[in-house]
Amino acid sequence: MSFARPTAAQRPNGQPPLPVTSLAILTATVLLGLTLPSTLCAQDASATSASQTQAAPASIPPAPQPAAPAQPQQIHLQDYSRARPAFPHILQPYRPQELAQPNLANSPRIDSLMHDGKVYLSIDDAIALTLENNLDIDIARYNLNIADTDYLRAKSGANILGVNAGIVQNTPGGGVGGLGGTVGSGTGGTTVAASGIGTGTNGLVSSTLGIGSTITSFDPVVTSTLQLDKDNTESTSVLSPVPVLAQNTYTADFAYTQGFQWGTAMSVGFNNSHITTNSPTSLLTPGVSSNFQFKITQNLLQGFGSLPNLRFIRIAKNNREISDVAFRLQIITTVDQIEDMYWDLVYAYENVRVQQEALTYAQKALDDSKQQAKVGTVPPIQVVSAQSTVSTDQQNLILAQNNLELEELLMKNALSRSIEDPVLAEADVIPTSTMQLPEQEPVVPIQDLIHQALDHRAELVESRIDLNSRDLSSKAVRNAMLPTLDAFAYYGGSGVGGNVNPAVVPPICNPTVSSCFSSSVAPPPFANGGPVGYGSALNQLVNSTAPDKGVGLTLTVPLRNREAQANQVRAELEYRQAEVRLHQLENQIRIEVRNAQFDVRQNRASVQAAQYAFDFAHQTLDADQQKLKVGLTTTTAILQDASTVTTAESNLVSAKAAYEKSRIELDRATGLLLDHANIDVAEATRGQVTHLPNVPYVAPRPDVQPGGRPSPQPPASSSQPSAAAPGGRM
Repeated sequence: MSFARPTAAQRPNGQPPLPVTSLAILTATVLLGLTLPSTLCAQDASATSASQTQAAPASIPPAPQPAAPAQPQQIHLQDYSRARPAFPHILQPYRPQELAQPNLANSPRIDSLMHDGKVYLSIDDAIALTLENNLDIDIARYNLNIADTDYLRAKSGANILGVNAGIVQNTPGGGVGGLGGTVGSGTGGTTVAASGIGTGTNGLVSSTLGIGSTITSFDPVVTSTLQLDKDNTESTSVLSPVPVLAQNTYTADFAYTQGFQWGTAMSVGFNNSHITTNSPTSLLTPGVSSNFQFKITQNLLQGFGSLPNLRFIRIAKNNREISDVAFRLQIITTVDQIEDMYWDLVYAYENVRVQQEALTYAQKALDDSKQQAKVGTVPPIQVVSAQSTVSTDQQNLILAQNNLELEELLMKNALSRSIEDPVLAEADVIPTSTMQLPEQEPVVPIQDLIHQALDHRAELVESRIDLNSRDLSSKAVRNAMLPTLDAFAYYGGSGVGGNVNPAVVPPICNPTVSSCFSSSVAPPPFANGGPVGYGSALNQLVNSTAPDKGVGLTLTVPLRNREAQANQVRAELEYRQAEVRLHQLENQIRIEVRNAQFDVRQNRASVQAAQYAFDFAHQTLDADQQKLKVGLTTTTAILQDASTVTTAESNLVSAKAAYEKSRIELDRATGLLLDHANIDVAEATRGQVTHLPNVPYVAPRPDVQPGGRPSPQPPASSSQPSAAAPGGRM
């Protein structure tokens, strides 16, 4: 897929005046401009915008409403696959392009979710903040621009540099499922190999990618030489007419070369010289000479056709598609991480409540035991037992609170570009979403899930595009095995001008002593004795006064051709290796899907078992409290029952979190995580989320209030601890 991105405004550049050295140089420049062909048309880099799905607004829990909607912020996206035009600022292509500094400020959304020093965060808001602020996604977003520059480079005929198609996982606290470590994710750093020249996709190296015949630059190249030479040479020959030969030479040479997609190369040369000398044997002084040659060369064997000459462009386009797919995979991976972290936060939040309720109940039981011990209705050891329970519950509460603070810190780091803001750093994160199990688990045949995964998994899409690039490269390598046979044709002409040297004109020149000027043997333009101007010399180039034309063939045959043979076999081996790797990925994904479905079933059963265990523990506690009223049990047994209820409730929360994670893993394994969460990839690419995601199987928390952290229900005034039993709000 591809995404439309805005083009940056051109910077105004002044055009300094060009100095004119001489009339000859100026005229030559104008003539050269008339002989140049038109510039190659830039290839269209049209992009199809991704369709946006209108997400249904999530239910809002009774948490503080944001004061104002979050305003989108501009992200560093620009179409670098198009060269900056040379008109009207002709120097613009030769000036460096300034890039904006990275945006390390948080999006306004995070401020809109903060109230009274607390961030009230739903899982939909967490994903939206991830798409706007997460640095892993921001790092991967640069790869899109880098791939554009590679495509621009390839359009000039140069070799490509390759793009990084790896997955960035530097966000602490996030882990992604999978079996092999390379399918879908890795642990920290950048995983999965890059794509492009000298590298590979999904862990494979492609050292032959891009090998082939030499490509002449598609960008026209103009070279020129302007030279002034004053040469004085002392004579050492008895035949020299002067003791010191003085010669002044002015040179203005121009050349134009350009290659084309069919293996055609065009070159134009235009040379000019102006010579003055004191030699009496020189016919012309000053003398003007001009010549030009237009030459076309066509590859007939190696390098013939569009495939070997456009291979870099096609591979760069494939790499651009791979970078789009890799960015989608980056979004999937990061969203997967954030959802897992969110449910870890929810578990930590619930666990603090459970442990706080257990401590409150144990403290009430300790107070009651002390009162009963004073009147002698319970032994003193009962107080010691109750005190031990309180100490244990205090320790458990401290551990739960520390874990909650750590999960909050990890979440704030994952959802922001910077946590240097002291308000954000000290803010509590209050989750406003909770787990919700569907009444009936959706029953989808395993084969349908596998087919969905094979159609949607980004890793397979990358491998298939990479196979196409390898196939193109393999064909180019085969073409490079052929000998080099070039057909060429050229046409040119030359012209002379200037003044006849007075030293060779009678009476200064004595015909009986030396050769003198004669119109019968003089160059045709000097048949009337001259002088001949520079314009006349240029006219001689095209009026067939002295034409230079011809055709020919150039054949180069490398004997034994061992290098080309090795390259061809290696390219084929790497292609077969990539085919096997693709098949291996398909097998691995099949296992991942089955394993993910197993986890969903298992974790749903775990939730049901944990719910039954919690209900049983709570009913046992209620029954023992009734027994305690008639003296049939002890407070120690009640505390043991309360501890069992606390453990069961904590296990239930943990089982629900595991179930939510298993559903996330199933969506990731089938490649439908973004679709099921209504995440717009185009908005993620821009870093501007206007349609809030809508994660399924999530319910708003009814007990979240602006007061902050969860707090237990106040205990009743009964002498028995039954009213303060833990788990009453589950």
